[in-house]
Amino acid sequence: MATKKDMSGKQKAANFLIFMGPEKSARLFQHMNEEEIEQLTLEIANVREVSTDRIDDIFREFFEMCLAKQFIGQGGIEYARTVLEKAYGAEKTVEIIGRISASLQVRPFDFIRKIEPTQILNFIQSEHPQTIALILAYLEPEKASMILSALPPERQAEVAKRIAIMDTTSPEVIKEVERILERKLSSLAPQEVAEAGGINAVVEIINRVDRSTEKTIMEALEVQDPELAEEIKKLMFVFEDIVVIDDRSVQRVLREVESQDLALALKGASNEVSQKIFLNMSSRASEMLKEDIEFMGPVRLRDVEEAQQRIVNIIRRLEDAGEIVVARGGGDEVVV
Repeated sequence: MATKKDMSGKQKAANFLIFMGPEKSARLFQHMNEEEIEQLTLEIANVREVSTDRIDDIFREFFEMCLAKQFIGQGGIEYARTVLEKAYGAEKTVEIIGRISASLQVRPFDFIRKIEPTQILNFIQSEHPQTIALILAYLEPEKASMILSALPPERQAEVAKRIAIMDTTSPEVIKEVERILERKLSSLAPQEVAEAGGINAVVEIINRVDRSTEKTIMEALEVQDPELAEEIKKLMFVFEDIVVIDDRSVQRVLREVESQDLALALKGASNEVSQKIFLNMSSRASEMLKEDIEFMGPVRLRDVEEAQQRIVNIIRRLEDAGEIVVARGGGDEVVV
């Protein structure tokens, strides 16, 4: 019989699930992907017996790891180490931290996630734009957008650009930046190689800033890097986002859209988007549009995407002209 120390993580999980019973195990399976379910099912099938001693050990280890993760969530890994040492002693703490370190996957700059954006801004606004970009890329988009909005206008576009073109960063660089920032923040208040930044990251941030900040960033990027600016603009408002526009604005947009483009665009749209469009048309117009879509037959995905992008371009043009409002900035924009 394999001892606890000889067992792999999957084998321990299999024993754990067997002891929990089929009903609770099935509920846990709902939070796993197909590959994980297949692997655990195979392990469960290979278990011949579940001894009481083995289960006691597994549950004790599970409890210790949950406790350690809770402490880490409250105050970071050093806080967890301090509390665990008081409870279990130094040797046992090293064992627990060692077991949990592989599964923690703590994101870079995790230690500043509970600090207010204004405080973070005070400590990083004088840093090089690349350093600021690296830090913002690892923060939640809402917090990063608040910091980006508060930067001087001449630095906003530069930081946004550096986030967009960022790919991977070496762990040595991340650790060095973390070390310096943590030292600066020590009066206020663990890493993996990870990807951060990129077009999607900067789009998430810009989508949450106010319209004035967005325009400042985009106008500067259009001068510095027109191709990047265009790529960002295409992602900032996608066709599916029509569902968040108010009905009056949708009706204004539809007056500008060619009927052929609308039929093509809805050919590949979700039911929610289609309903949003149909509800803002007259009964006769919506029925005609449905017939056009039905009789259109198979179309190329590229044609559908191009039609959707033309409609998105109309939305952005009307927004720039002040004829419609697209809420952004995390819901702080007031429409009267």
